[in-house]
Amino acid sequence: MAYQHTVGQKTYQFESLKVLLAKASPRRSGDELAGVAASDATERVAAQMALADCLLIDFLDDITIPYEDDEVTRLIMAQHDKQAFAKISSFTVGDLRNWLLGESATRDEIAQLKYAFTPEMVAAVSKIMRVQDLILVAKKCQVVTKFRNTIGLDGCLSTRLQPNHPTDDMLGISASIIDGLMYGNGDAVIGINPATDNLQNLSELLKLLDHVISEYQIPTQSCVLTHITSAIQLIEKKVPVDLVFQSITGSEKANTSFGIDLALLKEGYEAGLSLNRGTVGQNVMYFETGQGSALSSNAHFDVDQQTLEARAYAVAREFNPLLVNTVVGFIGPEYLFDGKQIIRAGLEDHFCGKLLGVPMGCDICYTNHADADQDDMDTLLTLLATAGINFIMGIPGSDDVMLNYQTTSFHDALYARQLLGLTPAPEFAHWLSENGVYTQTQNHIQWSDKPSSLLSGIM
Repeated sequence: MAYQHTVGQKTYQFESLKVLLAKASPRRSGDELAGVAASDATERVAAQMALADCLLIDFLDDITIPYEDDEVTRLIMAQHDKQAFAKISSFTVGDLRNWLLGESATRDEIAQLKYAFTPEMVAAVSKIMRVQDLILVAKKCQVVTKFRNTIGLDGCLSTRLQPNHPTDDMLGISASIIDGLMYGNGDAVIGINPATDNLQNLSELLKLLDHVISEYQIPTQSCVLTHITSAIQLIEKKVPVDLVFQSITGSEKANTSFGIDLALLKEGYEAGLSLNRGTVGQNVMYFETGQGSALSSNAHFDVDQQTLEARAYAVAREFNPLLVNTVVGFIGPEYLFDGKQIIRAGLEDHFCGKLLGVPMGCDICYTNHADADQDDMDTLLTLLATAGINFIMGIPGSDDVMLNYQTTSFHDALYARQLLGLTPAPEFAHWLSENGVYTQTQNHIQWSDKPSSLLSGIM
């Protein structure tokens, strides 16, 4: 199916929806690296205008990755709710944008359409939206998940406490956990990226986290971010696994490069459920994604990286995750060159995930060879918090000494909560208050200036 739009005296032709989506995407170094980006700003505008005129029903016929070649495509089509889609089947992409921004697109109305939308549809509409549009629509959406606390409620901002250590030193990890808890971090998850990925080391880390959470009755969950096959083995050994982690992406070939497929994800999901460790809910999966991951494994099929990222959310929502985290600037400047591209990508990911019914968080981050700095991250943090993001990262000093990248710190979360009047998850906030970490009045949080005696025993 061909698409076209005329700008001035020149008519631009786009041979397929896949090509049109790529050309319409805001400038990305990754799309330029892949050779799918618009040649200049004029072609990009022409593509965006042509995309705005596309009917949503076209996305069910003109598929980006062939159905017979890709299990993610087959999953997307299996998820599609034809009955719900009937309400918007006459819409163009431009109509969808206008509807989403209008008053009739309430939270409930949008939620009812989460399986009517395909990832390509939400990626398309994001490409013709301004930053303020992405924020306003995402703010309308709410995705609530539960394990030992409730994440995603109005007025809440949760954090992953990330106490990584370059040698997995238990004392160093414990010190970071104390630091984070004293800043009110850790309600989304206390999650460690292990430096040494063998079962014995993973088991010891999980037992440490389980001890801290159970000993001090902290209403939160733990995760050691190892491959899902390791998590399954740990569960079989009765190691205390709360959340099952896996990195995912938007094509079968790219997921294969990660050593996974949908069947393995289902196995890990069922293994996590079998332990029944949640108290208020059983959302047991934690997924991480990132624009550019499919291109880095040469598994992008000439699809632009933002559309592929949205396709990853179709994989995520199949397994009812507690958390989905776009690690937006981690892959590097080859994919998102500078602060401007990182900011836009983070807002797109959050918007697309929320429309698809995914509990979105963001690792607001950059690598040291990117043309970005902490001011850019402060900007993205403020915008995402305003847009109602479910959770962000909390790392000592914003510098991950194990993974060697820059992200958000414990006090960055405190800033966002103070600025916008947000609190941690309610169960976790109650625990903080009960244990003297903070006191909360109607419109103000007062943090203790003295270490809580309850936490002194963790070391």
